[in-house]
Amino acid sequence: MDTTFWGRSLQKDLEHYFLEDDLSRNFYYIAKLPTDQVVCSLKFKSDLLIAGLPYFAQCFKYLGADKLDLAHFMKFESRTVTKESKFAINFELPFNIAVTGERIALNLLQRASSIATFTNQFVEKAKKYNIAILDTRKTTPGLRALEKYAVQIGGGHNHRLGQTDVWMVKDNHKNYFGGLTGAVDFFRSMHGFYTPIEVEIHNLDELKQALDLKVTHVMLDNFTPDEIAKAINIKPDFMSYEVSGGITIDNIDQYLVSGIDAISIGALTYAAPSVDVSLKYKKDR
Repeated sequence: MDTTFWGRSLQKDLEHYFLEDDLSRNFYYIAKLPTDQVVCSLKFKSDLLIAGLPYFAQCFKYLGADKLDLAHFMKFESRTVTKESKFAINFELPFNIAVTGERIALNLLQRASSIATFTNQFVEKAKKYNIAILDTRKTTPGLRALEKYAVQIGGGHNHRLGQTDVWMVKDNHKNYFGGLTGAVDFFRSMHGFYTPIEVEIHNLDELKQALDLKVTHVMLDNFTPDEIAKAINIKPDFMSYEVSGGITIDNIDQYLVSGIDAISIGALTYAAPSVDVSLKYKKDR
């Protein structure tokens, strides 16, 4: 397994993360830290799906732990563990690198594992209906790549990494361009041969208008289960239905019906319950 691309890909992100800790402000402290090897134990103290180990390991490699084996960590990525199992990943680091990098490394691992674990709960409910669970762009500034990656580890799908991946016709577009037709015409004028258009729909009349415009993808926003059933009755073969708005782990069962292709849930990334991870180490004797 070629793991070198992780370091290259995350270099700029890691620079930003460590700038927040302002290490250069007290270089004397950093220089005085002992460099003895310590035996580290990464402990998982919740029921969770592990995600973010490449980010975790690269934090230490960024600080100079060249001998740390990323492949060792990747063996455990996407593993489900329980609190009762007391599962841990053991490895060694110089003390100065361990103590300097642990908080940022743990923050990233915790965030990713929380999102992956939460996403997987939705995925498990939806998979027998062949409905994809999608994230949204409601991500933490500076952490979109991490959070979108965690959704994938949890079995979910990425909706859009950025605004131009899909031309998404939203209410403000319709308001500005004088309605759905004007907004769709604007995005079609972009001539994005491989860039699809998706339209946010709020009622059945608007859905019928989208049908007339031969829009391929629609998002049924805040539709009730009864309204969704009516929408499915007029669904053509060429169109995909995405459902969104107010869907939680407690009410998702109402939306798991034949004819729905995907459900997008912003809460995957902005409201995932936190899991508990910790890093303990002791001097190698």
